[in-house]
Amino acid sequence: MSTIKQEYNELVKNLETQRDEINVQMHLAKAELRDEWQGIEKKWQHFKAKSDRVLKQADSSAEEIGETLHELGQELKQGYKRIKDLL
Repeated sequence: MSTIKQEYNELVKNLETQRDEINVQMHLAKAELRDEWQGIEKKWQHFKAKSDRVLKQADSSAEEIGETLHELGQELKQGYKRIKDLL
């Protein structure tokens, strides 16, 4: 269980860093990037809400939780990379 929490905390830290860096550069972005950013932000909110709920129930299905968080995290990571590449 502690491994999942450690991986989660590291993932959140990395995602928050990427998110913060991109957010600072957003004032320079074109309108289409802003639309993509808004979509990624919705996924971020979903990720945070779901991960918070899931971690509370982590004892019962840790493997499934880890997979779900990993998938959501990868989607966010790819979305942030797309935006950053276009900046």
